[in-house]
Amino acid sequence: MRRMIVIMLMLLAGCASIAGREETQVALIHIGDIHGHMVARPNLRSDSAGRMEGGLARMYTKIEELRARHPHHVLANTGDTIQGSAEALYTRGEALVNVLNAFAIDVYTPGNWEFVYGTQRFLELFAGERPMAPWNTVAANVYYDGEPYAARSGQRVLPPYVVKTVGGVRIGFLGLTTDRGPQVVGRAVTRGFRFLRNTPDELDAEVSRQVAQLRTVEKVDVLVMLSEMGVANNLRLAEKIPGIDVVLSSDMHEVTREPVVAKTGTLIVEEGQDGTVVGELVLAVKAGKIERWSWKSHRIDDSIPESARIAALVARERASFVSGPQFKPHVNPFNGTALARPIDAVVGHTQVALHRSNFSGEPMPAVIEGTAHDFLTDAFRAQANADVGAIRGFRYGTHVAPGPIRMEDLYHFIPIGPMIAKGKVKGRQLRNQIEASADGSLNPDVARWTGGWLFNFSGLTLTLDPYGDSGKRTSDIRVLDRASGAYKPLDPEADYTYASYFYRADPNLINVVEAREIEVLQDANGRPLDGVEVVVRYLESLPQRTANPEQNRIRLARPLPPPAFGSPEVQPWRGATRPAAP
Repeated sequence: MRRMIVIMLMLLAGCASIAGREETQVALIHIGDIHGHMVARPNLRSDSAGRMEGGLARMYTKIEELRARHPHHVLANTGDTIQGSAEALYTRGEALVNVLNAFAIDVYTPGNWEFVYGTQRFLELFAGERPMAPWNTVAANVYYDGEPYAARSGQRVLPPYVVKTVGGVRIGFLGLTTDRGPQVVGRAVTRGFRFLRNTPDELDAEVSRQVAQLRTVEKVDVLVMLSEMGVANNLRLAEKIPGIDVVLSSDMHEVTREPVVAKTGTLIVEEGQDGTVVGELVLAVKAGKIERWSWKSHRIDDSIPESARIAALVARERASFVSGPQFKPHVNPFNGTALARPIDAVVGHTQVALHRSNFSGEPMPAVIEGTAHDFLTDAFRAQANADVGAIRGFRYGTHVAPGPIRMEDLYHFIPIGPMIAKGKVKGRQLRNQIEASADGSLNPDVARWTGGWLFNFSGLTLTLDPYGDSGKRTSDIRVLDRASGAYKPLDPEADYTYASYFYRADPNLINVVEAREIEVLQDANGRPLDGVEVVVRYLESLPQRTANPEQNRIRLARPLPPPAFGSPEVQPWRGATRPAAP
């Protein structure tokens, strides 16, 4: 009997050896940066004919098609999922989780906006033995740090990686979340958590340790990094740290038409935003190595039928937000205001397409400016009767075609529950804000990026040289003089009234800038107004309730660098690297 067992074990070992020499194809199905978009929206950028794109029901149809095509597959989601819409905001992410749980996501890493509802909510959704979103959430670079988790200080919030065997192939999935929290909603939003800094001694060292662990201890055949650090920083990491086979990337909202191949051989892909693209990366693995790969980027447009099952789930989650008997005035978790009307209600119109997504070589590239932010800052400035309206360079948003503007469109642009306030700032603070955002999005050292794009303004114009030195990229900053109607040079020592986002958690800040004599915009009964309601009132003040924002408020002294990797770029992936001398 014992001899028979030994013979059987030898035969099994031989079969395993043969299997190791056979080729196995594994499909990595990649989604990311959904940003709360449950239903389709138009694509008004140059890479589309204006078709409706995205929508969870169509996305699911494509994912199921890919699963059926590939017996060995993994569905990976790389973050920024539960923020970006009214449905996400008012349920603190639960509406998205309830639908996406039906997708059977295999592995996940969170984005910076997953932390927007506070650390306790983050833990409820993604951590522990019974998370609301059981997606195998991993992240190597976020730790507990002090109250209210003092007893766990120094421990990881999440496992750094998960190892899965798919079709006999052992795959390690290493997670990297953001290196920053969404501090715009308040300094305390990530209280008790610490993110490793994007520096050689912190983030780079940790990635190196985890790659070595997966390669030498876990002995994975394939190492996939799920990273919300963005294409640019993921490329930097891949070029510095050998041993990473694939990076499934999110954060910058770029669409890699073909994988970026780092000099180390690492493949890097990213799938745009709002659920408009699903990636299909098929790896042919033999004897523990990737022999070859194939890639297809799937545009999720209205040529794809909706899954009836997912469409029903979406309708259920949206029922209390849209017109009908189930509508209710949900309470904003950030400012306590109530949802004033159904999100499918038309509240105004626009003469121009509203979005911020143009490629770097097109007029008004998104990293510099967008019509959506021109429109919003006009609303803040006008309703506050301020000299300047401002907004941070948020990458998220939506596309609104010329025509009706609905409440849900405004919530896609303003999904983080701010109020709007006016206060006094010095001219030098405005200049510093402009320079800091330019350096944080154009610096050739992408490790110094701060997230997002340039701040946009109303009542202010400037010239920007993207290749200038840090702190010296701007010139000819002018502020509209309301008395004369003319733009006059910015006076660094003058006071200007400034209108933007405000949160009670930081009562001395407007748009994370120290301000004086702060006044929060209120209704006739003295109650603070939600930021979206401020924009609705602005639309109501316009002739025919129709917006037509002035564009090109930021003039580029020199064009941004051309794309470096074969795909159109929104934010230059190497930063604004100076052109070579002739």
